[in-house]
Amino acid sequence: MALTLDTPIVELPRHGTGKLTGYMAKKLADAVASFAEKKEPGDATVEDLLNYFPSRYEDRSNLTTIDQLSPGTEASIELYTRSAGAFEVRNNRNPKQRLYIYEIAATDRHRQMKPVLVWWFLSGKNAKHIVEYYNDRFGKGSRFVAHGEWRWSERRNAFELKLNKPDELEILPSDDDSNVFGLLANEPAGNKAEDRTLDEDVGSPEFDMVHTARRVPVYRKLGPFQTKRLREIIYDANKQLDPRSVPENLPGELVGKYKLLSRSQAITEIHFPPESSAISDYDRFRSEAHRRLIFEEFFWLSFALQLIRGERRKAPKGTVIEISDETLERAHRLYDFDLTNAQQRVLSQILEDMASDAPMNRLLQGDVGSGKTIVAFLAMFAAVENGYQAALMAPTEILAEQHFQNAKRIFEGTGYNVALLTGGVKAADKRKVHAGIENGEVHLVIGTHAIIQDAVKFENLGLAVVDEQHRFGVLQRAELTGRGYNPDVLVMTATPIPRSLAMTVYGDLDVSIIDEMPPGRTPIKTVVLGEDQRPGVYKGIAREIDLGRQVYVVYPLVEESEKLDLKAATKMFEELRDRIFPDRRVGLIHGRMKAADKEETMRRFVSREIDILVSTTVIEVGVDVPNASLMVVEHAERLGLSQLHQLRGRVGRGAEQSYCVLLTGDKKTAVAKERLGIMEETNDGFKIAEKDLEIRGQGEVLGTRQSGIQNFRLANIVRDFEILEAASKEAEYYLTKKRTSKETAAMVEIVHRSHRVKLAGVG
Repeated sequence: MALTLDTPIVELPRHGTGKLTGYMAKKLADAVASFAEKKEPGDATVEDLLNYFPSRYEDRSNLTTIDQLSPGTEASIELYTRSAGAFEVRNNRNPKQRLYIYEIAATDRHRQMKPVLVWWFLSGKNAKHIVEYYNDRFGKGSRFVAHGEWRWSERRNAFELKLNKPDELEILPSDDDSNVFGLLANEPAGNKAEDRTLDEDVGSPEFDMVHTARRVPVYRKLGPFQTKRLREIIYDANKQLDPRSVPENLPGELVGKYKLLSRSQAITEIHFPPESSAISDYDRFRSEAHRRLIFEEFFWLSFALQLIRGERRKAPKGTVIEISDETLERAHRLYDFDLTNAQQRVLSQILEDMASDAPMNRLLQGDVGSGKTIVAFLAMFAAVENGYQAALMAPTEILAEQHFQNAKRIFEGTGYNVALLTGGVKAADKRKVHAGIENGEVHLVIGTHAIIQDAVKFENLGLAVVDEQHRFGVLQRAELTGRGYNPDVLVMTATPIPRSLAMTVYGDLDVSIIDEMPPGRTPIKTVVLGEDQRPGVYKGIAREIDLGRQVYVVYPLVEESEKLDLKAATKMFEELRDRIFPDRRVGLIHGRMKAADKEETMRRFVSREIDILVSTTVIEVGVDVPNASLMVVEHAERLGLSQLHQLRGRVGRGAEQSYCVLLTGDKKTAVAKERLGIMEETNDGFKIAEKDLEIRGQGEVLGTRQSGIQNFRLANIVRDFEILEAASKEAEYYLTKKRTSKETAAMVEIVHRSHRVKLAGVG
């Protein structure tokens, strides 16, 4: 039967190269549904299966012969079995288990006198039965194609091919040449049913070569299905797919303008490249099939984000905030310093949004220490001045506590009630805060994800601020904004966002950037040192403490791991406290500690009762201790650039010269050296973020699933940035110049039906 893109996986035909039993069809449906993020296996379709693209390709298109082989050649050869069987060998790893070598001696069409040998290991309790199975498949004269790296054996005076798995052999129907060689047993010559030449066999209705004599796709394992089985299934689905059932989902003028393949042709060729294509283009994601499907991914994401952005601006707003001269005057009394020009500019943008008829949905970017928090507090003040509540959600209790203390100081004397709501707040106090939020007595609430628990009900939420927003999942942010009637939303990040990432992750947000640091801050000096320079680092720690300053020492893990050779925070805390610095005050903080213990440790560090704070990366975000002047990061090569930049930002917050030491283990990769060298060269967070994106890729920089970053199947925002720009420009064209066209209306309807973009509006 002909397949369509909507055919459920469980209904795939039970015949053909990729035939499936009912049981295996269900297994495949489970695996495809998981990959495609479908709720039920029954929802998985042929389209989802065909969206499981190859990870790489192998060129097996040219069949060779034995006399053309040379040692180390990777080649495919059409072979005929002369003899086959297994012999038992000693199993040194497990003497009780039987171990066999299964070996096929074979020749090619030219009847080479010295046969080649193809062999592999067999083991396990069923090995004897498997030997019988292969004996049936590789009877004398059986025809197959073997692909791999051929080695010359002096001992056996023959070329050998050792296989990891015999599945990579492709067994072919027998042909009349087998009889000419006299290799087929009990087969009368001239059998018309089998009298087909190789050329007639390949591509015939009865038989297609899938694994050899072509450019073959290599897939990552999907559920229980290995690459060969997937190749067969996907080949069969492609072959039986009715091209008329594959609708073109890009405007025709775009397909023509950019000379793109049709969608149907691109889907076919990305799995099985045509003979005329360059295999190098496929491996570099530069084939015509790749270009078409990458453009498609970028276009639809850009279209959806820009559509959401436009519709948000038209949505009714539940908050009406007036920014009067009196409000501005009162706001200026909250702080005793001058805002930088950048802070004033972004504050004006935020207040203008809050005073507009459309809900604000703005991203506030600012490097570590640029002063984002005071801008957020001033926006929150404007909301409560107009009779609304404001909420700030932070990713950690440490950061929430710090924001709470700063907010109490800033809003002291205004008459507004500031409350803290975290998991560590005592139950009785938590109930009081809940009641105050619900009846409006709490004007500003600062906390963690505890703010979005079911028990929290706002009387009149007007502004929601999400700090370090990439640390919250999309659903968590949606929960917060859903607690008011279309409240204004401000999301903040100290992780600078490269332009390419901003276009794909935050394309629906208005963006404000604080690109200026407050005066009086001395740039941090960063140095990369090896393990052999550790004594000098300890001398530097002692020197800073003698000058009356404090030090952070950061370790990647809390406890030692057998798998990773990393110094653990708990063990090194004891070593620093008891052996290295017995006369200094050493403290420890990590994410597994109770909230009260973390709070007490941070209080002691802020009040200078601790000289050296040993920590995991829990102090990466938001901790503000101006007296801390030295940051030492152990095993810095294991951390990403953006994370290192965040850690470095914990120092340099006072007027004194601050330092960051990146200590590396003995084993430093070339990539690690390159990355850490950039940290020495610049303090510019945007340059660092661009390089981090280039080195680690889009999915690692912020954490794909947690942040809601689009999980592209083919596209890469670094490699394919030119395609991204073109697709984004075309999406804007259809939503502006051609907004009233039937074509655009149809695309809008498609986006509204897509579950993948419904949450994009919450940042």
